[in-house]
Amino acid sequence: MPGKANSSAKQAVQQKLEDLYLAGVTHLPKRRDGKPAASAPGPRPEAKLAVKAVVPAVAVACPPAASRQDRQVQLDVLRQQVAGCTRCEELARTRTQTVFGVGNPQARLCFFGEAPGADEDRQGEPFVGRAGQLLNRIIEACGLKREEVYILNAIKCRPPENRTPLPKEVANCRGYLDGQLEIIRPEFICCLGSVAAQTLLETDISIGRLRGKFHECRGSQVLCTYHPAYLLRNPAAKKDVWEDMKMLLAKMGLEVPVSKAQG
Repeated sequence: MPGKANSSAKQAVQQKLEDLYLAGVTHLPKRRDGKPAASAPGPRPEAKLAVKAVVPAVAVACPPAASRQDRQVQLDVLRQQVAGCTRCEELARTRTQTVFGVGNPQARLCFFGEAPGADEDRQGEPFVGRAGQLLNRIIEACGLKREEVYILNAIKCRPPENRTPLPKEVANCRGYLDGQLEIIRPEFICCLGSVAAQTLLETDISIGRLRGKFHECRGSQVLCTYHPAYLLRNPAAKKDVWEDMKMLLAKMGLEVPVSKAQG
């Protein structure tokens, strides 16, 4: 039917323009006939909140001195946008729910992982399965509590069969990640595994080479270490992670406790 086809085409064009708007494109290239370039229209009313949530402008609404309550309100706005996201068709179709993040919105330290697994997809919270239980023990060994830090992943939906996230999926979720970090403004970020480290630092360097030193990213000090899921398969690497945690605590000015983290 011509009417339905025109409507679908119009929606496709509108979606493309909104994608360009979110990417920061406000004007279209000059036409070949020399006529003035048209301005790219802004998003539909229901998309305006997404623009505020996923671009750096969110920092204006949440300055460094923002209260815990203000930061939580901003995170809740962004959480709602994530919950309705369908940018990755396969993930949106196969997920039970999105997995946004959890913890203290004023946390000095964020633990940043790869993607939700089956347990996380079911419960809607990151790091709650076996790897999450090990992460809890690492956090406790550092003399911290789970509720004192913030925990999040590179992508917010579980990849089918827990496969590694595709580059396009990571890119689709990057705006949400940046929004979270702009709101929380952590002093320190601990990247868990290669996907998290390479995503945040925008590099293809291996996790083994990224370990053992601090990196700077948007005002945060970043330390990279092995993912808890890797430690479940390779227990001998726990000693390396504990060395990384001691380095992190020292950098944070915290006392390194006597710990059984390697157990």
